[in-house]
Amino acid sequence: MNIEDLYQLYLQHPCITTDSRNCPKDSIFLALKGESFDGNKFAQGALDKGCAYAIVDNPQYADPNQPKIILVNDCLLTYKALARMHRRQFNIPIIGITGTNGKTTTKELLSAVLSEKFNVMHTEGNYNNDVGVPKTLFRLNDSHEIAVVEMGASHIGDIKKLVDYVEPTCGLITNVGRAHLQGFGSFEGVKQTKGELYDYLKVHDGLLFLNESNADLVEMASERQFNRIVSYGHSDDVNVCGTLISCSPFVNFSWTDLSTPHTKLRTYEVTTHLIGAYNIDNLLASIAVGLHFGVTPEQINHALSHYIPSNNRSQLEETAHNKLIVDAYNANPSSMKAAIENFKWMDVPHKMAILGDMLELGEVSASEHQKVVDMLQSDGFDKVWLVGKEFEKTHTTYRKFKDVDEVKAAIAAQQPQNHSILIKGSNSIRLFELPPYL
Repeated sequence: MNIEDLYQLYLQHPCITTDSRNCPKDSIFLALKGESFDGNKFAQGALDKGCAYAIVDNPQYADPNQPKIILVNDCLLTYKALARMHRRQFNIPIIGITGTNGKTTTKELLSAVLSEKFNVMHTEGNYNNDVGVPKTLFRLNDSHEIAVVEMGASHIGDIKKLVDYVEPTCGLITNVGRAHLQGFGSFEGVKQTKGELYDYLKVHDGLLFLNESNADLVEMASERQFNRIVSYGHSDDVNVCGTLISCSPFVNFSWTDLSTPHTKLRTYEVTTHLIGAYNIDNLLASIAVGLHFGVTPEQINHALSHYIPSNNRSQLEETAHNKLIVDAYNANPSSMKAAIENFKWMDVPHKMAILGDMLELGEVSASEHQKVVDMLQSDGFDKVWLVGKEFEKTHTTYRKFKDVDEVKAAIAAQQPQNHSILIKGSNSIRLFELPPYL
């Protein structure tokens, strides 16, 4: 059965599940494989639970006497091809977003701004990989007027594979930094991979939203000689210019649409619920996109001032004993540096930092963790606790912990109070479990 025929089958049963534990009646089960599981084994079980069909790529599980089990060469490639065919049914703007840091926050901000005017389909959570992106595309329906699709990467070529079936009409890279170096090999590998979004937009005459204040992104865009650019940044030669006013603790900033006639220039001021001066570029990106698609400044400001972050990203939490800045979803050298510098600038008393390992850095892991420790030495924190095997190897007098459970025990014993505490680390270090203990 070819892709066209499979898509016609999908139209008759417009629900694809890849989880044999979740089999809605008359859905299609698609058997994906991972390092520790093989969905092919559950195909018959999915049918027994109510699926109308099951798609497999292992002949062992394709019974010729069972017409409801369909054999293909590769289930993941089939999933992506079906998602691309579904995406092509919709002639609407598709905004592609990638970057080292801030892509999920930017995606959320864009969606909030655009939702002031449009019915927006956007990536839920962080479904931004080879499986999550098709899942996102299948959520498109006739009611949607615009879509925002987040794309993540950990190896060279990852973004190219994603854009080839997302087929964005416009897009942006939030930034490029030193993350997933174990997969990318080097910072140049990061730029090459993120730049695969630029490559697609250039070839297809897509519109680029460009942070003109980021030298790496400007260089990457210049190399491709884009014809269509909407720029944002902190200088007066961009379409949307912004200035940070304060961040104690929430970001307060001003912005101006410099693309309007000079006689109509007006500067707006917005107070957000975001922690971290580094978020101003994410905010300006959402303004540039919103203005391009006809969202009014008043609607934009309403969306940005009412957006409240979640998922352990730049969240402010006040407990009975302390004020917490929880940014424990992810960590890499660039985001860790930004978080520490922002915390240093904040005018709050009794600063404490609980920092977890930055993972997937490969051979530079030791040096990058030592750089973080060295940066902390002059930042005037009352306490610094370091968590994980990589921080364990650093040379410092700061207190070290094997894992988050040891931190919980220390909190119970010492009961820190009246502190402002930055909590930052890679998700698998599980620092997001700490707020209830503080």
